[in-house]
Amino acid sequence: MTPPDLKLPDDVEALKAMVLAMAEKAARADALQNEVADLKARNADADERIERLTQILKAFDRARFGRRSEKLGSPTTDDEQQAFVFEEIETGIAAIRAQVNKGRERPEGKRPPRPRKGFAPHMERIEVVIEPEELPEHAGKQKVLIGEDVSERLDVMPAKFRVIVTRRPKYAFKNEDGVIQAAAPAHIIEAGIPTEALLAQIAVSKYADGLPLYRQEAIYARDKVELDRKLMAQWMGKLGFELEILADYLFDEIKKGERIFADETTLPTLAPGSGSTKTAYLWAYARDDRPFGGSGPPMVVYRFEDSRAGECVARHLKGYRGILQVDGYAAYNKLVRSDRGNDGVTLAGCWSHSRRKFYELHVAESSKVATETVERMAKLWQIEETVRGKSPEARVAARQHTSVAVVAELFALWQKTLPRISGKSKLAEALRYAISRRAIFERFLTDSRIELDSNIVERAIRPQATQCSLYTPSSSICKHWNLTFRRRLTRAPFTPHR
Repeated sequence: MTPPDLKLPDDVEALKAMVLAMAEKAARADALQNEVADLKARNADADERIERLTQILKAFDRARFGRRSEKLGSPTTDDEQQAFVFEEIETGIAAIRAQVNKGRERPEGKRPPRPRKGFAPHMERIEVVIEPEELPEHAGKQKVLIGEDVSERLDVMPAKFRVIVTRRPKYAFKNEDGVIQAAAPAHIIEAGIPTEALLAQIAVSKYADGLPLYRQEAIYARDKVELDRKLMAQWMGKLGFELEILADYLFDEIKKGERIFADETTLPTLAPGSGSTKTAYLWAYARDDRPFGGSGPPMVVYRFEDSRAGECVARHLKGYRGILQVDGYAAYNKLVRSDRGNDGVTLAGCWSHSRRKFYELHVAESSKVATETVERMAKLWQIEETVRGKSPEARVAARQHTSVAVVAELFALWQKTLPRISGKSKLAEALRYAISRRAIFERFLTDSRIELDSNIVERAIRPQATQCSLYTPSSSICKHWNLTFRRRLTRAPFTPHR
């Protein structure tokens, strides 16, 4: 049966050609239909893979960058490998999306909407104006600007080496004795080849970005610049010595503050002559007055020690008078003893450390009391978010209005629960930790200068597994690797910022 408007030719050959053409058209339609079905299947598979990779990435992200006590499992790889996993997953997702989107047509001049925060205002802007092509039919017509489309793309100028040639001419006066010449400018490396800019580049790359000197040596070699890692290590030692005055100055400024956050962590350190490592300690002291309306810049200093003994912190903070916000380490308690010369120190507790002990039990679903504790504690941080940066009076008023009742309920719950459970249980351990520190935990309720936790210094000390630094964001970053400059090199895994 043929359509009424279809006219068939009388010629047999023409009829054969028409039939062949229709068969070819039908075959192409079938092939196109099969191709569409295949593309749909591939798209569905790709979407499923993207979703699975995204969920894996989020899980790794929580495990790596979440609070230490809130990681849902033990990491199976070190921090550097986890960071590598993130990059590989992101790359894989992008590759899948590029494959799926290949060949898709979109209207001219349009693209899928994507959020953009914009670039920092201090960046140099290079204006490029693309005028439409002048066609013959435009001749004699006057153009009127009615608008424009503006887009911004991020560009970079790769770092390059250059040689600073300094000439100091010598002059003599006719018929006079003597020679005059400008004095040579002072340099950190006297009679050395590096400028101060090169020293800063090497130091920031190594101590801020975790780029070892042997890798920098290979990078610079690509530009035909031979810088031996041993030579660069000597430069860094000299640079550290010159920065000692800055380190001491920053610590003095921190100790002038009304409140100091303190924390310490282990640091694998090369044992000279043994070829192995031993455990040393990195002490961190931070100052940040912004939460209670202070105008001073936040700072943090580090001190390297072979010991975790209380005498270390007593020596570091000798003469300090003010609030010291810390975790539950007993060494800090010695600072309040008058025979230590620090009778003016007031200890403040960190609620995060207490919360972590309960959180571990909460995620294991092994204690309803722990779950209730975590839920009630969450209210304290919610209140702090509303008053951070406000005046001291506003902070105290909010805490007295809501936080006092929450804290009272928590301690009542803990004291009621402790006698009813086994003293050897993890819950009992968490309860004793909190109850025994009630005085320092409650001080934030009446003193606006005290924070709810000491996370400020924890965030500062966490990435320092490979570097020790002094940091003041009031101007630019000033990095000082205390371990190299004062003691010895370390060998430790790289831990990126959260």
